[in-house]
Amino acid sequence: MIRFGIGGWTFEEWRGSFYPHDLPAKRELEYASRKLTTIEINGTFYRTQTPASFKKWHDETPPDFVFSVKAPRYIVGKKELAGTAELIEVFLNSGLTELKHKLGPILWQLAPFKKFDPDISAFLKMLPHKHDGVELRHAIEIRSKSFLVPAFVDLARFHNVAIVYADSDDYPAIADVTSDFTYARLQRCVESEPAGYSKKALDQWMARAHEWENGVAPEELETYRTPTKVAKEKHDVFVYFISGAKVRAPDAAMAMIERLK
Repeated sequence: MIRFGIGGWTFEEWRGSFYPHDLPAKRELEYASRKLTTIEINGTFYRTQTPASFKKWHDETPPDFVFSVKAPRYIVGKKELAGTAELIEVFLNSGLTELKHKLGPILWQLAPFKKFDPDISAFLKMLPHKHDGVELRHAIEIRSKSFLVPAFVDLARFHNVAIVYADSDDYPAIADVTSDFTYARLQRCVESEPAGYSKKALDQWMARAHEWENGVAPEELETYRTPTKVAKEKHDVFVYFISGAKVRAPDAAMAMIERLK
């Protein structure tokens, strides 16, 4: 399935532009999850959540809704990622699996100072693909151009970890398919466009999403390894409108969902 969503569900400027003015704040997730098909939880990056919170989020959203979860900064901000096994375990035991079947990918967003080195291989190896009986999927987002090498693509593919495609002015992008799902974060919304991106740009991203769904990287996006189709008939695709003119992010996601229909 191709899913489109946003980062978080609390943003004051969405009041009136996305949320009705009279909607109680406590019902924002309930409302957003019925307009979108996925949301990236970013509160987990800043602080430890409770099992009760994860369960509440599970219960407030439709049966077919899926969250991605941003891994904590106390892990991804470490200089030596290979030494974070105990911290990863703490995170996984924080109640994450209370999301049950609504748990989508875990996003490991590396600090900008993190360079590509053998430490990455040890880190990817530590990421489990099941916890408490719940399947886990992992996506890694890089912020350094040192990762723009075939060796990194090979490692991610070997460990079945998706490399996040970042449509950004600030960070490098890798379009290689390295897992049985694809994760993209689109960060160029502009306020002058009612749907964040132009119609032409949204049509282009929809075409790319369908290519990723088929397990192949769009030809016009830069890859660093010979294209390889991962052995799966169809891929899940997660596309998030994250930044730029954030006020337009929900409009962009909803415009893409309409295109899918």
